[in-house]
Amino acid sequence: MLPPDNRLTDGASFQQTVRVGRRAGSRTVVVHLADEVAGAVGGSGPRIGFVVSKAVGNAVVRNRVKRRLRHLAREHVSSLPGSAVLVVRALPAAAAASYAELSIDLTRCLARVRSEARA
Repeated sequence: MLPPDNRLTDGASFQQTVRVGRRAGSRTVVVHLADEVAGAVGGSGPRIGFVVSKAVGNAVVRNRVKRRLRHLAREHVSSLPGSAVLVVRALPAAAAASYAELSIDLTRCLARVRSEARA
């Protein structure tokens, strides 16, 4: 589980991150990373939010995907910049993906987004 300080909960921050953040996608997830979101509610450290729509599957499937993504994202919190906001959007293929596939896709997307920030 993500610590409360690292959770992104307000809708405005989600929208702004998706709009202005750098994006990288894979077969199962799309990652949006913004260095800072104006007017963001929450702690000063990096924050992560998840979007898992009904297109992914029924409630059981969506919750399983969210749990897996939360657990995987927890491993990456320390590598994010101090005031970064990350939104992870699950695609329908995430429903059938294994934990290992989600891990590979999330790690690859985060690496691409961070490399764009340095360039």
